[in-house]
Parts: sequence; C-alpha cells; structure tokens
Amino acid sequence: MMKKKMLRVLAIMLVCIFALSALTACKKQAGKPVDNAITEDTEDDEESEDTDETQSYVFGFSAIDMENPYFITLEKAIKEVLDEKEYRMISKDPASDAELQVQQIQEMIEEGIDAIFLCPVDWEAITPSLQALKDAGVKIINVDTQVKEMDYVDAYVGSDNKKAGSICGQDLIEKCPDGGKVAILEATAQNSVNDRITGFEETIAKAENGFEIVAREDTDGSFEKGLEGAKKIIAEHPDLTAIMCGNDQTAVAAKTALNLAGKDKVIIYGVDGSPDIKKELKKTGSQIAGTAAQSPINIGKSAADTAIKMMNGQDYEKETYEDVFMINKDNVDMYGVDGWQ
Repeated sequence: MMKKKMLRVLAIMLVCIFALSALTACKKQAGKPVDNAITEDTEDDEESEDTDETQSYVFGFSAIDMENPYFITLEKAIKEVLDEKEYRMISKDPASDAELQVQQIQEMIEEGIDAIFLCPVDWEAITPSLQALKDAGVKIINVDTQVKEMDYVDAYVGSDNKKAGSICGQDLIEKCPDGGKVAILEATAQNSVNDRITGFEETIAKAENGFEIVAREDTDGSFEKGLEGAKKIIAEHPDLTAIMCGNDQTAVAAKTALNLAGKDKVIIYGVDGSPDIKKELKKTGSQIAGTAAQSPINIGKSAADTAIKMMNGQDYEKETYEDVFMINKDNVDMYGVDGWQ
C-alpha cells in the first residue's frame, strides 16, 4: 500500500517537471532571435517608408535661345538653387525655333520631368505644349515672358516689363524735349517684349512735344534679325532721333548698324542690363543712352524657390514681378560691367 502511494507521488512529480520544462521552453522560444527579426523587419519597413517620403524631383528648362547671355544666366541661377536640394534639371535649347521647342518639351515629358521652367519662343504657339504638360501632370513655372493662355500656368516669375519700357520712354523725353522720329525693334511673338514696347509707346505719347513712330521691325529678339531690321530702317529714315529695342541684343545690333552708316547722333534704348550694354555705356560717344535693367539672377532664384515650394506642397506666390531700373552713363559704375545684377 505504501509502495503504491509512493509511486503515485513520484508520477505526479514527473508530470510537474515535464510541464515546467515545457513552459520554460515556450518562454525561451518567444525570446529567440527569429522573433526579434520580425520586429527589426518592421523597423526597416518604417525607415524605408520615411525614405520614400523624401522626393527627388526632376525639372525641365526651356528658354527662348541659349545663345542669349540672359537665358544662360537665368538657367545657371535656377540650377544653383536646385543643386543645393540635389534635384536634377534637364535643359534643352530651342534656338528661337517654336516648333523645336514643342518637340523638346515632349521629349522632356517622356523623360519623366515633374515640373518645367518655361520661357516660350512664341507665346501663342506654345499652347498645345501647355496642354500636353498638364495632361502629363507636369507643373509649369512660366519664366520671364508670359504664355498667352495663363490658365495653364501654375506660377509666373518675371520682370515688370511694361515699367521697363516706360522708364526708357521717360528717359527719352528728358533727353529729347523737342520730340523727334523714333523707330522700334520689337519681337511680336514674345509677350515680354510686347509689354516693353507698349510701356514705351504709352509714355512717349504723353510728351508735350510729340514723338513720331516712323518704322518698326520684328526681330524675334535676335542680333542677326535686329541688325537687318536696323539697317533697313536707317536707310529709309536717315533723320531718326532714337531707336527703342525690345532687348539688349537688338540694341547692340542697332548700334552696329548706326556705326556702319556713320550715324552717331541717334540714341538707343535696350532692356536687360546686360554686361555688353553696360560696357557700351562706359564708352565715350556711344549711341547707347540706357537700358532698363532686370536681374536674371533674382528671377532664376525666385523661380527655383517657387518651384520647390510648389512641389513640396507649401504655400507659394502665383505671380512674382522683379523690379526694373534704368542703367545709364551716370550710374553704370554702380552695377559693374562684368556680370548681371
């Protein structure tokens, strides 16, 4: 009887020992590295998600003509800001060819740009490209010269172009109080130039002694066409008082034409404040009277900052107008001749 009791107790003790061992084994299994690995994987996934939130955007850049120092400087200013954020920019040169610009924009869409800095060769012909960009979900930062259909544009950054023309007109009135005959070198496909010419014409129309617009030539804003147009005007109107030019490249062209014709009394106005024009202002007897200066550096930086805010969902200005001012022989030393302001 006693032996039977002893055997029961021993059996119970063995059962308890096995149960305790099983529990211990379970606890050890719960803390094994294989389970910890699940937690580590979760942390890795969270880190991966955080990394994905930091977007790397690709921007496009298309301006009228990359032979123009103004647009070279504009591109450089934009790129410097984007480089700080390690964003990539694809630049293409339409070379004043509206059809080529359309083709290049389509190429950039196919290359996967997220946004574009766009200065149209032709403010009307660019409309189908604006639609293509919108359809592709590409943000449009219109720079320097406006497109005609501004509803497509997400932001605009440029100069006060009408004021640029106006201050040239005011300077002409002061320099030639008796009025005179005026010629215009314009670029009708570029709204920035249209605004400059409008500002100029509206201002000189208010002069007490009248100015007469005797000729105008469409130059596309280029030196070559500006030179051809200026030569034609000078031959037909040898008694000119002044030539108003839509940009500094055509102002240099007008000066070249006047020099070839031996005309040193006609005065010239440009718009840009380029190094080339500032160097001319330093020369004794130069026909350049002044340039309404803008800053491609400031415009570029403002455009890049606007684009970055836009892409990151931050508040940004829909329209930004950088100020313009007159540079002439009296103040050119303040701005230097080796670079842009």
